[in-house]
Amino acid sequence: MFPELITKRLLLRKIIPCDQSAIFKGLSDPAVIKYYGVSCTSFEAAAEQMKFYDDLLKDDTGIWWAVCFKDQPAGIIGACGFNDVNRQHKKMEIGYWLLPAYFGKGIMTEAIPPIIKYAFSSMDIHRIEAVVETGNDDSTKFLRKLNFTYEGTLADSEIKNGKFISLQYWALLNK
Repeated sequence: MFPELITKRLLLRKIIPCDQSAIFKGLSDPAVIKYYGVSCTSFEAAAEQMKFYDDLLKDDTGIWWAVCFKDQPAGIIGACGFNDVNRQHKKMEIGYWLLPAYFGKGIMTEAIPPIIKYAFSSMDIHRIEAVVETGNDDSTKFLRKLNFTYEGTLADSEIKNGKFISLQYWALLNK
């Protein structure tokens, strides 16, 4: 059974096939993907992302939630979750994105703590890692707010859009 999580305003539910349009809308929006490692250039590419979410669950390598308002459970406004679960070392990577119309409204501030709590209490995870492109000041502020610790930057560690990018590494430990 997929763990639905409920907050004051939000329902975090399983990503389902009819969400593909919303996933495409989000992951093709320039404001969303500016600092995000995944983008969809076509509706078909969004189908690959849907398969990624399904495979995480099937292979027990992660879990992602659709972020919706409780009174509009069919309307995705973003997504958040975990991937790259390493059971041996009890760690995984967190990710999140939100449609621009909802930036600055405290949506992820409300959505992320319950998934962190779920990871620490139900998934036997000790360490949650976040990888952030340099320049993404909103995400670094957000991670600080959630008590993640900055661990360092890997300079020019990946290529995105034909240019080298540097990645910051952050972590939150289950103490």
